[in-house]
Amino acid sequence: MTKAVFTTKVDPTYDDLPEQRYHFPRTYLRQVEAAFGDWIVYYEPRRSTGHLSSTGGRQAYFATAKVTKIEADPSKRDHYYAFVDQYLEFDRAVSFREVDQTYELALTKGDGSTNRGAFGRAVRVLTDAEFDRILMSGYSRTIGEECPRGSSPSMRAPYLEGFEEVQQAIFERPIVERLLARPFRDIAFVGAVKDAYENTCAMTGLKIINGGGKAEVQAAHIMPVADNGPDSVRNGLALSGTIHWMFDRGLVSIDDDYSLLVARDKIPDTIDRMLNADRRLRLPMRSELRPHRQFLKHHQQRFKG
Repeated sequence: MTKAVFTTKVDPTYDDLPEQRYHFPRTYLRQVEAAFGDWIVYYEPRRSTGHLSSTGGRQAYFATAKVTKIEADPSKRDHYYAFVDQYLEFDRAVSFREVDQTYELALTKGDGSTNRGAFGRAVRVLTDAEFDRILMSGYSRTIGEECPRGSSPSMRAPYLEGFEEVQQAIFERPIVERLLARPFRDIAFVGAVKDAYENTCAMTGLKIINGGGKAEVQAAHIMPVADNGPDSVRNGLALSGTIHWMFDRGLVSIDDDYSLLVARDKIPDTIDRMLNADRRLRLPMRSELRPHRQFLKHHQQRFKG
């Protein structure tokens, strides 16, 4: 087993759904097979679509997942699917180059320039050390929030700047082990969803900050974790406590066009009047973070309207 980088665009050329599957040609089969049973990092390139002139991609690592199965594509010759689970987005997108270094050492030539030949490969092998550095940077906020209250600032692990050394005492367990722990995943998921929705309830527009400076809005899974829903922003919503309770019980839902579905005979008028006046979901600014229709379909089946 070995770790790897999987490159996927905002508007994928292949049949990618990063939370569940990665679609690739036979060219990369050997590298993907080597990663079977191990962890990968997703990378978003500069090109946002298959068009050569497209731009807008972040050129950054943005999530991790574990490869659980590889199957041939039954409808497209010489193409395959790598299926994943344990998908989790980073606290922040990690640029492939920070502090004049690339996280993947093979991407830097001896003269310090980028090795474009290596960079052009959609699937690239990662060493354990490279993988750890990317994740430590990508989850620096989550790691900081895991530290005990009252610990010194140096022990609270603020955002890592490039390859800044962090005392090993901060990390009680290896990062890979922590990825499987529900508390770690909850912290990362909640932070990513709140950031995407700017700490504002997507169904009411309410933004309440408590006396401690923290947003009262909650992060809800659209497709529940109990149903194998991923810890993805596209499977998440920022909701106030009451709306979150109603959403989990199917009293409110979301249509494919992001309009709100309301079980009017099952909720009081006072709650109905709190919902967005246009009866549409308040969406993240970045389109790639908006709820995915596959997860919405799952929740619509639970709607009681």
